[in-house]
Amino acid sequence: MTNARGPIGMFDSGIGGGTVLRHVHRLLPAEDILYLADQAHVPYGPRPREEIRLLAQAATEWLLAQGAKVIVVACNTASAAALRWLRREYPNVPFVGMVPAVKPAARQSKSGVVGLMATPATMQGELLQEVVQEWAQGVQLLQQVCHGLVEHIEKGELDSPKTLALLRTYLTPMLNANADHIVLGCTHYPYLEALIRRVVGPTVHLVDAGEAVARQVARVLDEHHLRHPGTPRNGHITYATTGDVAHLATLVERLHLPAGAVQSATYAVSCA
Repeated sequence: MTNARGPIGMFDSGIGGGTVLRHVHRLLPAEDILYLADQAHVPYGPRPREEIRLLAQAATEWLLAQGAKVIVVACNTASAAALRWLRREYPNVPFVGMVPAVKPAARQSKSGVVGLMATPATMQGELLQEVVQEWAQGVQLLQQVCHGLVEHIEKGELDSPKTLALLRTYLTPMLNANADHIVLGCTHYPYLEALIRRVVGPTVHLVDAGEAVARQVARVLDEHHLRHPGTPRNGHITYATTGDVAHLATLVERLHLPAGAVQSATYAVSCA
């Protein structure tokens, strides 16, 4: 039986899901959070779907073994490739996933042009295509696969000339097409908001799904009666990585994420 005192489990290929963790922690400060960064396999974006599913399953199994009461797939790529599959494989586990915030961007656009930045797997996923079909028919959606950005962020290169050059390459066509909303379709990308602003200026709206996902986590906890019974309390945050612990600790501090212990996560996964 799921224990309401267990942590909210979250995972991403790297530190990207920390942008979601911020919102979850702000909205649900009494909850413990266990965040898994699968940095041994980052990035997920260029990998084939079956491989991403194996990685997502391994991360899920590890979090459940630590007592997680809900799993937040805090990764657009993993959600696109594996969310529905995970729900079928683990029917008794509540999952919350990510989909790029195309719906609010399309609704709010005045120019009728919306830009979308994402990884290859997210662009190809059924979740995104369904949202596009339902909510973006009235706008021109400019879809840009952003190779290399996740790798720069994982290295901590948030304001390097190389990162800025990549952003100019990806964003300039959107600006030239008069996009007034740009959807950050990867949980890593909000870390680059200041740098993106240097390219797009102050009037273009940047949209991500982190806050909406946090609200969904709260709804799922209530639906399953899983709110921590010790409220009011201050929840504990723990970060774990399949990669280098010291590097993750440095990123947590540099990215101004909520403070927490940082540990190693070791488990077997049948892909390189």
